[in-house]
Amino acid sequence: MKILVLNAGSSSLKCQLFIKDESKVSVTIERIGEKESYITLSYNTQKKEHTTGIKDQHHAMMTLFELLKSTGIISDIEELDAVGHRVVHGGIHFSKPTRITQEVIDNIRSLIPLAPLHNPANLDGIEILAEHYPSLTQVAVFDTAFHQSMPEYAARYPLPYDLYEKASVRRYGFHGTSHAYVAKEAAKLLQKPLDTLNLITLHLGNGASATAIKKGKSIDTSMGLTPLEGLMMGTRSGDIDPAIISYLVRTQELSVEKIDTMLNKESGLKGICGTNEMREVISATKKGDTKSKLALEMYAYRIKKYVGAYSAVLGTVDAIVFTGGIGEHAALVREMVCEGLKDIFGIVLDKKKNLLNESEQHTVHSMESKTALLVIPTNEELEIARQTEAVISS
Repeated sequence: MKILVLNAGSSSLKCQLFIKDESKVSVTIERIGEKESYITLSYNTQKKEHTTGIKDQHHAMMTLFELLKSTGIISDIEELDAVGHRVVHGGIHFSKPTRITQEVIDNIRSLIPLAPLHNPANLDGIEILAEHYPSLTQVAVFDTAFHQSMPEYAARYPLPYDLYEKASVRRYGFHGTSHAYVAKEAAKLLQKPLDTLNLITLHLGNGASATAIKKGKSIDTSMGLTPLEGLMMGTRSGDIDPAIISYLVRTQELSVEKIDTMLNKESGLKGICGTNEMREVISATKKGDTKSKLALEMYAYRIKKYVGAYSAVLGTVDAIVFTGGIGEHAALVREMVCEGLKDIFGIVLDKKKNLLNESEQHTVHSMESKTALLVIPTNEELEIARQTEAVISS
């Protein structure tokens, strides 16, 4: 099958064309709406880059279509079997990938208050395609869907009950496509059925989240109503005392909007040591920078706390999976997370394996470890393609 995976952002448009699970073409259009937009086209081992003016999402989509046809891999967009869209927030409406209809579009639009930066852009991609190619099958794959298997006691906040009924306040979770993909890959690596496994998956990138997976289903996750809750991240604070917000309003004369920006864009690693790039944090730590060392220790410590909490929730843990840019490449972070967990959880890292710079999925646990430690590169686009194919084949 020919599946186009589309990720439409507020100022970017990314896509990959898959044929039988193999990525054939990749296109990225960045800085949409600026004087010079940046375009990257990769196919057949070729990579072409150039700048041009892309005024809006509609212009970006038309440019994308022309670029896809220029490769010769397809001659017309209508050759596609389907387009799979990454949609950030599916709320409680969507617990699985869904063929897009007008009702689905309306439901995605109703969730804009929960994802004001993402859902409008996701909708733009869907509606532009529907306008130009109305007969083309489109499928929405939601970042939140994988986590809708959480039990109510894990998903709800201890707030007045009517806030859930009136304002949909509850934990939704994100990075679901990534957690679902690496969980399936972990099952293959361990050569066991996914529905028999208990896993802790750690998606560690600029955004970061942990998920407890029991017998293949998400039962808890660190991100909540928004992607701000949970682990310390590149620029996001993660878990904090909520009273800090009202305290800062009273004592520092900061507006709620300013604090919101601070928590999302000026906190995390960046807030502690001035950069959200983990490679820079580790390099500065090794050179003796005290703020970078503190940021790194905080980052690993908070992940370790979630590993402990989710181990208690799951009872037994077959494997811990590290993924995302940091999870896949920062050996020091993996070492710090696993340090000291032998006596309590039987988790033992093999330091030599951990230092191997491998691009493929691999194990990093010692033979004496009771829990497997896996490094699995995520591939959200392939997971979206596979889920899209499953929908149109059913």
